[in-house]
Amino acid sequence: MTAPAGTEIAEAVLPRPLAAPSLLDAVRDLRRDVERTGFPLEIPGVDAARASRRRLVDQLGEHLVPRLEELSAPAIVVVAGSTGAGKSTLVNSLLGDEVTAAGVLRPTTRRPVLAHHPADADLLSRHPVLETVEVVANEQVPRGIALLDAPDLDSVLESNRDSAHQLLEAADLWLFVTTAARYGDALPWQVLEGAVARGASIAMVLNRVSPASLPTVRGDLLDRLRRHGLEGAPLFVVPDVGPHEGPLSAPVVAPIMRWLTMLAGPDRARTVIARTLRGSLAALRPWVDELADAVQAQADAAEALAVELDMAVQGPEERARASVHGGAVADGAARARWTEVTVGGAPLERLVRPSGRVSGSRRTGRARSEALVPLTRDLTRSAAANLAAAGAQAERIIRTHLPHAGAPAGGPTIEAAWPAEGRVEARAASAELSAAQWAAGSADAIRVALATAVTPASAARSDARAARRAQRAVRALGEDGLAAVALAGAAGVEPARALLVDLLGEPGSRACDTLRDDLADRAAAQVAQEGWSAAQGLADPDLAADASSLLRLRLAVLKGLT
Repeated sequence: MTAPAGTEIAEAVLPRPLAAPSLLDAVRDLRRDVERTGFPLEIPGVDAARASRRRLVDQLGEHLVPRLEELSAPAIVVVAGSTGAGKSTLVNSLLGDEVTAAGVLRPTTRRPVLAHHPADADLLSRHPVLETVEVVANEQVPRGIALLDAPDLDSVLESNRDSAHQLLEAADLWLFVTTAARYGDALPWQVLEGAVARGASIAMVLNRVSPASLPTVRGDLLDRLRRHGLEGAPLFVVPDVGPHEGPLSAPVVAPIMRWLTMLAGPDRARTVIARTLRGSLAALRPWVDELADAVQAQADAAEALAVELDMAVQGPEERARASVHGGAVADGAARARWTEVTVGGAPLERLVRPSGRVSGSRRTGRARSEALVPLTRDLTRSAAANLAAAGAQAERIIRTHLPHAGAPAGGPTIEAAWPAEGRVEARAASAELSAAQWAAGSADAIRVALATAVTPASAARSDARAARRAQRAVRALGEDGLAAVALAGAAGVEPARALLVDLLGEPGSRACDTLRDDLADRAAAQVAQEGWSAAQGLADPDLAADASSLLRLRLAVLKGLT
C-alpha cells in the first residue's frame, strides 16, 4: 500500500511514534503566543527583540505552519538578491516566458510573482504566501516546485525590502542571485548568515561573469561560502552575455534548469523540504530562548521601575504628612475665619475667654453651631487644596525622575505613557472628595469623644461630673459645632484645640489627634495615587513577572516533539 503524500517528510522530521499534527499544533500555539508578545518598554536591545519577533512570526506563519499543514505541497524556491542582480531575467529565462517584470521596473512598487505548474495549483491554494504575490501558472515550471521572484533585498522602497525578507521566510530553498561586481556586498552575506542560522537550504547563482575573471571570482566566492558555513551549497555560474533585452538563451541557463528539474523529483524535493524543515525547527530553540530572555528583560525592567516609583513618592509622602502636622491647612482663610467667630462680640467670644464659663441654652448652642458652618467649609476647601498641592508636587517629581539618566531603563516610556491631560481635574476631584470625607468624619470623632467623656475609668462621682461636663459642652455648641472646633484643632488652629480640651478634657485632645492623623494619611494617599497612576503603564501583561514562562513552555513542548 502506497504511503500518503508527505509521509516521508513527516518521518524524516519527526521521531517515529509522533504524528505530524502534534508538531503542527505546537508550532501553531507557538506562533500565536509569539505574535501576542509585545515589548512595551524602550530599553536596550528592544529594537532587536522586536525585529526578531517579527521575523519569527514570519518564519512560523509563512513557512513552518503552511509546510506542516501541507507536507506534499511543492517546494517554494525563492529567487532573491540585490538590485540589478538579474533575478527576474533569470526566472523569465528559465521559463522561456515574460512571467515577471524586469529592467526599468525594478525600483517601483510591484507584487512579487510566484510561478508554478498548473497541476500543482490545488496543493498551493491554501499557502499564505499567495495573499501577497501574483500567481502565474506555467507548464515549464517542474512539478513539485514553485519559483518565487522576490523584490530586491536592498530596494530603495522600504515596502519592497520588507516584502523580500518576509518572502524569504516562506522558502524551502533560497536561490540567491548575485553578480561578479556585487557578490562582496555586506547585505547579501548578512541575509545568508541569517538563513544558515535558521537552517534554510541555499543555492547560489553568480550572474554576469566574464570568462577572464571567472577563475578569480569563482574561487573567492567559494572561499566566502565556506567561511559562512555554505560549503555544500550548489553554485551556478551565468556568463556575461553583454547588452541584451529579454530572456537569456536556453543553453545559458540550462544547468540551473536541469538542477531544478532534478530537485522537483519526489525524492529530492521531499529531501530538501525535510532538510529545511528540520533546520528551521532546530533554529527555533535558540531563537525562542532569545525572545523569552528579551521578554524577561522587560519584566525585570518593569520591576525595577515599580521599585523606583515607590521610592520616588516616599519623599513627597513624608512632606505631605509633615505639612498637615505643621498646620498648613489652617493657614489663610480658615485661621481668619476662626478669629472672626471668636472676637469682638462674635458667637464664640465668651467660650474662648480665659475665665469664660461653659454655659448657654440649646438655642444659644444652635446659633454658635450655625456660626461655625463657614469655618467647616473653609477648612474643607483648605484641606482639598493642600491635598491637591501634595499630589501635584508628587507628579512633578515623578515626571522629572522617570526620564532621569540615573533612573532604571524604560522610565521615559512610562513617563510618556502617563497622560498629563486631565490630571489636574482628576486630582482636584479626588482631593475634594477626600477632604469632604475627612470633614464628615469629625462627627464620628466627636461622638467617640463624648462617649468617652461620660464613661471615664474613675469613681461614680467622677462619672457624674464628666457626664454633666459633656452635656454642658453639647448645649454650648451642639455636636456639629463641637465637630467644627475639632476640625479646626486638627488643622492647626491651636486655640480651637484648647477650647475642645476645655470642653471635653482629654477626649477632646484625642479627637483632634485622630482627625489630624486621618488628614495626614489622606495627604499621603493623594501622593501615592500619583505613583499608582504613573505605574499603570507597568500593568501590561507583557511586563508581568512570569511573562516569559509561556514562551518557555511552548519551547519545551516543541523540544519534546522534535
